[in-house]
Amino acid sequence: MEHAPLVVIGAGQAGLATAHAANRRGVSPLLLEAADHVGGSWPHYYDGLTLFSPARFSALPGRPLPGDPDRYPSREEITDYLRDYADHLDADIRRGRRVERVERSEEGLLLTTDDGSRVRAPAVVAATGGFARPHRPVLPGLEDFTGTVRHAAEYRSPAPFAGQRVVVVGGGNSGVQIAAELSGAARVSLATRSPVAWANQRPLGRDIHWWFVRSGLDAAPLRRVWEKGPTLVSDDGRYRTAFASGNPDRREMFVRLEGDKATWADGTVERVDTVLLATGYRPALDPLAPTGALDERGRPQHRGGVSTTVPGLGYVGLEFQRSFSSATLRGVGRDARHVLRRILPRGRRWPTAP
Repeated sequence: MEHAPLVVIGAGQAGLATAHAANRRGVSPLLLEAADHVGGSWPHYYDGLTLFSPARFSALPGRPLPGDPDRYPSREEITDYLRDYADHLDADIRRGRRVERVERSEEGLLLTTDDGSRVRAPAVVAATGGFARPHRPVLPGLEDFTGTVRHAAEYRSPAPFAGQRVVVVGGGNSGVQIAAELSGAARVSLATRSPVAWANQRPLGRDIHWWFVRSGLDAAPLRRVWEKGPTLVSDDGRYRTAFASGNPDRREMFVRLEGDKATWADGTVERVDTVLLATGYRPALDPLAPTGALDERGRPQHRGGVSTTVPGLGYVGLEFQRSFSSATLRGVGRDARHVLRRILPRGRRWPTAP
């Protein structure tokens, strides 16, 4: 049996930010990462992904992104940055160690990994974030669709879709970016339940994230306001221009899929090769179920990232965990500090390995 002062589940942006916050409190944590690399989902995102926030607002605490702070970094830049960030932490990062089960014990929490190893710790942070499990919504006819169905998590580049008729489902930033990119190789429609809500990326000459930070909205608990409003797509004009060309086009959600055909709201029926779901992700927290940390729908019961049912358990990286930016590179560090102040108090004597 191994002991650790703090176990962090996941070594993506949330886990690395939590390790940094622990270091600031004089604690060297153990990070258990299921993949064979650090960086969470970043290495698996599509090749052409470009952040909608500039570099100055896309870094973890204590280590700015190198280069022009006003540029919009690529997926590869963020992947490299997270690897470098991990190399500068005082943390035991174990790759290829999937946490299968977390249980309560007299001395805190007991974690079991897929290789049978067991670790006990007084404090655990689930930092798998909100992007670990691709969400596949219930859509009429989707299960019986005879064409190809893919989630954005599986999308890499337009090449495999050359010459196809593609319907991208989902009107967020990723859906819009993928649809625009695909249109160079395929005939593409973006299917959404409401029109795309465009947001000027640089109002009054400043990036919109600059305004969020300076106004205080970035750290505000805006979940209810945000969820009631439309999903905003940040754009400097390129994507609106792409959609104005007619390929891609934006349509109301199809009425149904049948065989390899889609029926649209106006009654039009057409053959579709691929339905690509840009429909977001859900947290992967099943290993916590034995602790009683999750509700009947598998959602974490917490307040600001601190479990309300399991002492010593916290979360970092959940969408709207404490603010608008909780699940972002710039927001996870702030939430990690908040959580560790509550589950990892200063002055406590931490157990060490026997």
